Amino acid sequence: MERRERQRPRTREEYARGLPDYHDPTGGFGGAAPAYSALTLRIVLAAVTVVLCAGAAVLFAVNGIVWATVLLCVLAVGMAVDLGWVIHRKRRGEPG
Repeated sequence: MERRERQRPRTREEYARGLPDYHDPTGGFGGAAPAYSALTLRIVLAAVTVVLCAGAAVLFAVNGIVWATVLLCVLAVGMAVDLGWVIHRKRRGEPG
């Protein structure tokens, strides 16, 4: 196997222009434009979900419904991880 050389880190300008065909494997055919992820929308949706799941988990915990409390806590933690990752991508300079 050949060893691949490490690529240099991408610059903010490259992310501002958009990465070519990053999400679309058929991007070069028929003049299809590269797809962009709506990072700001994902940040808003993840933040709202974390707040709603945490609030609902507290309500279920007060009422003694353990399975719903655990489920909502798992969802809140998952969305918090997603929120952190999307914020990382946004700070790195990706458009969206």
